[in-house]
This record gives sequence, structure tokens and C-alpha cells, in this order.
Amino acid sequence: MTPSAPAAQLQTVQDRIAAAQKRAGRPDGSVTLVAVSKTFEAPDIRPVLEAGCRVFGENRVQEAKAKWPALREAFEGVELHLIGPLQSNKAAEAVALFDVIETVDREKIARELAREMDRQGRRPRLYVQVNIGQEAQKAGIAPGEAVAFVERCRAAHGLAIEGLMCIPPLEGDPAPHFSALAGLAREAGLEKLSMGMSGDFEEAIAQGATSVRVGSAIFGGRG
Repeated sequence: MTPSAPAAQLQTVQDRIAAAQKRAGRPDGSVTLVAVSKTFEAPDIRPVLEAGCRVFGENRVQEAKAKWPALREAFEGVELHLIGPLQSNKAAEAVALFDVIETVDREKIARELAREMDRQGRRPRLYVQVNIGQEAQKAGIAPGEAVAFVERCRAAHGLAIEGLMCIPPLEGDPAPHFSALAGLAREAGLEKLSMGMSGDFEEAIAQGATSVRVGSAIFGGRG
């Protein structure tokens, strides 16, 4: 892709989000775009920052730690989301670096995050990841356990869970999975839904997504 391509692709995605919001009868600005910059280096990310995007998603703590501190010095107002699985031994670094952690999916992680948030005095916003398609290879808590897990996060660990996140199965219609996540969120008393990626974010918006995680449609394919 040419150097200006990511900025142009960003605008296209933003226009598609706006159109999807309108079709769903939702107000402008009701969906946040999380630009997924995993595997891309700072020179690839800069054009998207220069075009005004400030919300980014990364999969790995170490990768984010290597590139984002310098980018944050150069660009004000960056909000960084952890959207990949979190190992308990990375909880301290995750709390220090990320503004939103979307992959709380088990008791040990909840406990470690609570400890680190108390220790550091920092409160990143938290989402519970749900394995909405109940796929063995994917992280996330089982749908049938999700509401009870949110309650345990609140009661046992003092964590303020903001919403739910999912990655539906690659095959088949994602709409029923998005709808199921929205139902779980209502049951748990949560208003935020992180769902939808480059191939299905418009359907996710139709089903109530409040944030969509879009990478390849902005940055292009990964090597």
C-alpha cells in the first residue's frame, strides 16, 4: 500500500460505520472505531494517527510496549486497547500500558488485574471476553458462565466491568452470535459491546456494537 493508503482506508471505514449507524437507526458517534494495529510498526501507524484516529487495538503486551510509548509522546489523546489474550504474568504491564483491557476471561486474570490496579492506582476499563461460538481454539469464558463471571468480577474482585467482547466463528452468519452477546450484556446490566471486525463490522453495528475492531480494512494485509 502507498504511504497515503491507510489514511484513505480509514476514511472509507469511518464512512461505512456512519452509514451502518444510520441504517440501524442509531445516533452519529454511537460506535467507536478501534483501529487494530497489531503486527504493524510505528511508520505504518503514523499516517492513521495523522488522519485523526486515536483509538487503537493491540494483541500483545510486549509488542505494544515496544512502539506505543513513543507514539503517545508524539500524538496526544491516544486510547490503547488490549484485544489479545492476557497472561497473568503480564498483568502489571497491561495495567500500566493499556487504557482498556478487553480480554478478561478467567478468575486468575480478574484477581491479578484487581491486585495490579490497586497497586498502581490505575483503572483501565475492562471487558469480559466471551467465547460466543464455544470454539475450543478460542479464548473467552463460556456464554453460559458469562453473566455469573461478571458478577464475580464485581463482587469478589471489585472490578467495574464495562462491557462484553467476542470474536464469532469465521464460518457462517455472525449475526446470531452478535445478537447472543447483546443478550448476555443486557442480562449482566452492561451497555458496551466490542464486536465486529473488518469482514463483519456493519452487521455488528446492526446488532448493537458500541465498538468495532478493524485492522486489515485500514492497514491492509499482514505479512
